[in-house]
Amino acid sequence: MRNWAGNVDLGADPPARPRSTDELRRIVADSARVRAVGSGHSFSGVLSRGGTAVVLDGLPPVVEIDTAARTVTVSAGLRYADVAAHLHRAGHALANLPSLPDLTAAGACATGTHGSGDGRRGLAAAVCGLQLVGAQGESVELRRETDPGVFAGAVVSLGALGIVTRMTLEIEPSFEVAQSLRTAVPVAEVQDRFDDVFGAAYSVSMFTMWTDDAVVWLKRRTDRPAPEPDFGVPAPGPLHPVPGADPASCTPQLGEPGPWHERLPHFRAGATGPAGDELQSEYFLPRAAAPAAFAALRGLGGTLGPVLQVGEVRTVHHDDLWLSPAYERDSVTFHFTWIRDTARVLPVIAAVEERLAPLGARPHWAKLTAMTGPGIRSHYRRAADFQELRATFDPGGKFSNALLDDVFPAGAR
Repeated sequence: MRNWAGNVDLGADPPARPRSTDELRRIVADSARVRAVGSGHSFSGVLSRGGTAVVLDGLPPVVEIDTAARTVTVSAGLRYADVAAHLHRAGHALANLPSLPDLTAAGACATGTHGSGDGRRGLAAAVCGLQLVGAQGESVELRRETDPGVFAGAVVSLGALGIVTRMTLEIEPSFEVAQSLRTAVPVAEVQDRFDDVFGAAYSVSMFTMWTDDAVVWLKRRTDRPAPEPDFGVPAPGPLHPVPGADPASCTPQLGEPGPWHERLPHFRAGATGPAGDELQSEYFLPRAAAPAAFAALRGLGGTLGPVLQVGEVRTVHHDDLWLSPAYERDSVTFHFTWIRDTARVLPVIAAVEERLAPLGARPHWAKLTAMTGPGIRSHYRRAADFQELRATFDPGGKFSNALLDDVFPAGAR
């Protein structure tokens, strides 16, 4: 069993697929070590395990809308694509979605996955309730309003506190989005006009090879005014983020309005296949560091080129979740889609981190990094608080793995 990209070995034993919460509770209680693996769309050691792997897609599908509270409660094994379609049919929406809608909601939130937009918080910031199975197989429920001293540490938890079975998310009325692309945008112009470019739509992404030009993807809500872009030229037709790749897997781009869940992701549900021929890394930096980060990466163009499929830049609003890479700071994210050659890619990742780390780069928990555990830990002010929370919820380390032991070793402060 391997992850989506094939670079993480999840062990020879087939995963457990419980059909009920009671069955999951028994599996957890009987296991020395156990981890949920979500959709497997992680590239880092967050997926590594030394015990039982659990996949939650066999749990009864739940999508319960509370119109008065403006929330939806969903079973953890559901993909964002499934949740979004159900919400839209009922006239509701999530404020944000990942670029790939086939991620499970629980896995995406547990690792701090985001989306894009100056006012858009990461996906986990929409979580207002959690139900999970604890280390003894017990059921635990946490809510934002009733557990303020714990909740902010439990949402982006890397699976360290238990196996989430249900999540409650904030929702809003459904809306439409029109997506359009601007090509031939000089990277230097984006660097100089960062706020203008990334404020030009509800959700904005920039794709580049870090040489001369970029393509800017603009996702505009049709019920809100947006400035007419004064950079680049309209794309003559659909494009894939990776230059030259077939755009058939992408969501509609030519300005035609459509439902939010069919425009906010870059890719259509089910369109990316069962495995990916790529590796990924990504870094969250303070938004104010964007110009310096642009300059640093433009200076690495010759190093990046041989192993880079495409780079992406997005913005994320700050949140209060202890292990969120956007914790307490509005962020700019630099994403790299690499060729699937770990030996060639890791030295380049190290070169990128040498330039970005002094600017405050926090690596995405689910992506590749050359940083060691102490280096990652140093970026999180509440790391010691999370370690105490972990010791309370899982004193025996049942939900631990190599990554968690490296970043949060016993006795560290």
